[in-house]
Amino acid sequence: MQNILNNYLGTNPCPKDFDVFWQERMAEAQNVELDYEITPSSIPENEQVAYDILTFRGIEGELIYAKYIRPKTTKDVPLILQFHGYPGASRNWFELSSFAGMNYAMIAMDCPGQGGYSEDKGGFDGTTVSGHIIAGLDGPPEKMYYVKLHQDIAILCRITQELEGIDSSKVYANGASQGGALALACTALNPHIIKKAAVLYPFLSDFQKVWELDADLIAYEGLRYYMRWYDPQGKRIDEIFTQLGYFDTQNFAHMVKSEILFGTGLIDTICPPITQYAVYNKLTCPKKHFLFPKFTHEEIQEFDDMLLDYFDEEVIYNANT
Repeated sequence: MQNILNNYLGTNPCPKDFDVFWQERMAEAQNVELDYEITPSSIPENEQVAYDILTFRGIEGELIYAKYIRPKTTKDVPLILQFHGYPGASRNWFELSSFAGMNYAMIAMDCPGQGGYSEDKGGFDGTTVSGHIIAGLDGPPEKMYYVKLHQDIAILCRITQELEGIDSSKVYANGASQGGALALACTALNPHIIKKAAVLYPFLSDFQKVWELDADLIAYEGLRYYMRWYDPQGKRIDEIFTQLGYFDTQNFAHMVKSEILFGTGLIDTICPPITQYAVYNKLTCPKKHFLFPKFTHEEIQEFDDMLLDYFDEEVIYNANT
């Protein structure tokens, strides 16, 4: 089984114009005039840490909300962009403060229309009854939810380059599940900004394999509903999965140039391990894969602790390790 996983390169098709498509989407995000504001949060400052709220206008003019935590120091500090799981919101201020103890700043963005404060202006063609995966699936690919979300993240990346007290040469990405998928895509699409990423059991990967495994439940439930309602005989499989391929995490892997720390729980029933291997095996950048045999889709404390060294030291992993 391990040999199969180590050689697996995915099932879901990649659109032929994938690279060109994302060049165009990033150009659109680059041309958006930056409009952001930093205001104090309700969390009182102390002598060591400032707790602020960063809001900015996204690709559709929607208001995007993020927690911004930074250590008080006269030196420029590294910054970690933290992405949350699905469906949900940025973690609480207490939990996010851990990186300030490492003398790192942290921005944790709420994904639009999920469990936090970021707006989703909608406007999707087709059903929106269940799941962000299928939001916009019946329209042009550039209007799908996750395509616009990646553009919002690109705008956030631009903002990081203007923040006072931030070492713009040390901006990193971190996340698990949906957050892992967003961290990897953020690294792929913003290579001049993101220098490292930590990715734990990434979501949004290898949709067709998820469907074939009958694992299209819980986080992937929108996929099952869509297929039952709009393609009950499976006559549009190629069309549907090619469209989803525009934001399939595995299809971003070849773009990643920065270093990646990757973790997988081998009994994960939410994001099947084989779909995670589809991502990891396509990475050609410096990388390291840590396996946790008896962990499912849950907090993996050992992986969390690895971040202390990974982000704190200039550790370069050998490619294909």
